[in-house]
Formats: sequence, C-alpha cells, structure tokens
Amino acid sequence: MSLIFLVGFMGCGKTTMGRKLSAALDYPFIDLDHQFEEQTGMRIADYFAAHGEEEFRNLESRILKETEYPENAVVSTGGGLPCFFDNMDWMNSHGKTVYMKLTPKMLASRLENAKTPRPVLQGKKGQELVDFIESKLADREPFYSKASVIAQSYVDLTPENILYLLSTLNK
Repeated sequence: MSLIFLVGFMGCGKTTMGRKLSAALDYPFIDLDHQFEEQTGMRIADYFAAHGEEEFRNLESRILKETEYPENAVVSTGGGLPCFFDNMDWMNSHGKTVYMKLTPKMLASRLENAKTPRPVLQGKKGQELVDFIESKLADREPFYSKASVIAQSYVDLTPENILYLLSTLNK
C-alpha cells in the first residue's frame, strides 16, 4: 500500500490510530513528533519556546522530507505540519494521506482530558477552547482537505474504515 500519512488537528488521535493501523497492516509505525524529539534531544514544546515557530517549522519540514522511510509504513504527523511550505503536497506525492477530522467540540473534549498538556492551549477550557480550535481549523482546513481521504468523526475513525477508504483510491 506504500506510505500512509495521518494528518489532523492536535488531539484527533493520529498517534493512537497510527499504532492501530500499523498493527493491522503489519507495517512499521513512525511518529514524526518522536523523530523530531529524538533528533533535537528536546521536547517539542521546549524547542518551540527556545527557537520560535519559524525555526520549529523549518526543522519539522526537513525531518518530514529527510526521514528514510521503509517502502511501507504508517506515519503520524504534527498537527501543523501539513499547513507549512509544500509539506501536504510532498506527502501526497510520496504516499496516501488521511485527514482525521473531528468536530471542534470533540477535539476540545479530548484535549481537556489529555494526559499531556499542550502549551499552546494553556489555560483554555470550555467555550474558549472550542473557539480557539474553530479559529485554528479555519486556517488549517484548506491544507487538511487536500488529503487523499477524509475520515470524519468517530464513525470513520477505526482502522478498518480507514483501510476501506484508502482501498477506494485504487479503483
């Protein structure tokens, strides 16, 4: 099937789904956020704070494009990665992309209950968090919507349904 890149907003479950898909396909799983942290020796939030967004996005893009991928793999990406430079077009030309699309309210609920705090969300809860997500999604949707397939809500977000959606591309 080749490379499968999972894209979507923070908290949509790219890493969790990536592990499930890779197990279902018996493919290696690559988490680009983990690749970033291994290469820099820093947590993403710390790197972002120390070097700023521009340097973070430059390095994130280089890691996407310079990682040596096996022939087949499932790759989870950072939430903003598809929205900078030509990253989304690059992923589409090197594999298949899956946009894991959740509503702002679903994302807010997941992010409020997340084990790992997200620095960009510091102090945001309830409607303020939903409003923040809606604003960010409005900016990111044009990039995310370039994905090969869109798996929406919890209905399509199972490994079986994502594999089905991907299988329809080959017809």
